[in-house]
Amino acid sequence: MSVDNAEEAIATLVELGLTEYEARCFVALTRLQDGTAKEISQVSDIPRSRVYDTIERLDESGLVNVQQTDPRRYKATSVETACRRLREDFDSRINAAENALKQVEEPESEADEGMWAISQPDHVTDRIVTFIDSAEESIHLVVAETTVVERRIRKSIATAVDRGVEVYIEVPTEEDRDLFAESVPEDDIVTAPDLESADSVYDERPGQLLVVDRRAIVAAGIRESDLPGVTQETAVWTHGHDHGFAAWVRTLLDERVAK
Repeated sequence: MSVDNAEEAIATLVELGLTEYEARCFVALTRLQDGTAKEISQVSDIPRSRVYDTIERLDESGLVNVQQTDPRRYKATSVETACRRLREDFDSRINAAENALKQVEEPESEADEGMWAISQPDHVTDRIVTFIDSAEESIHLVVAETTVVERRIRKSIATAVDRGVEVYIEVPTEEDRDLFAESVPEDDIVTAPDLESADSVYDERPGQLLVVDRRAIVAAGIRESDLPGVTQETAVWTHGHDHGFAAWVRTLLDERVAK
């Protein structure tokens, strides 16, 4: 392992929750296969007096094995075992954070309502999936650009159909119907090549327009990036509004269904 690789491994372990001393000791042992506190200190550039308590913490975390010799020798667990235990610990922290945040989360109020913007494509999909997963009665999705409909969205829609949510999807062409064929009953997918009536929702060309339970709305558009041939999906969303933009979008889609 080169010095650069070792430093990269140390930095990554620190990001996963180890202290710098713990990361340096573990990487040193990975390079040594096994070693004494003196050897670990020399390889890791950590004061020998700090190696003992650092190794003790790694031992408690299941990342190091201790041989009861004189002097004691230490051996790192396999990379596979270490990564599995780090992943379990990281997942546990995420779950603890989620539970704690849910305890302090305020219920939805009028102050939460309004128009919100999303500039990152992954976050657009996250918002769409979140609203679809919360659907209790109806989902209306207008797709103008099929390339932005990720598998996560289709999977979420399929789950909504299974739990009895009414789903209505508009796609630009007959060929695009196949995109949702495994997710939605055939009668609930319509071809709507004329999507111009929805164009004014977007600053750029339209991508997706979603209304869930007639309250939650995501209007996603596509714009050109600074790189040639590369596009970016952005969106605005709202939840719970009964006037303004939300009311206008609901009226627009109601008229489309009635046609």
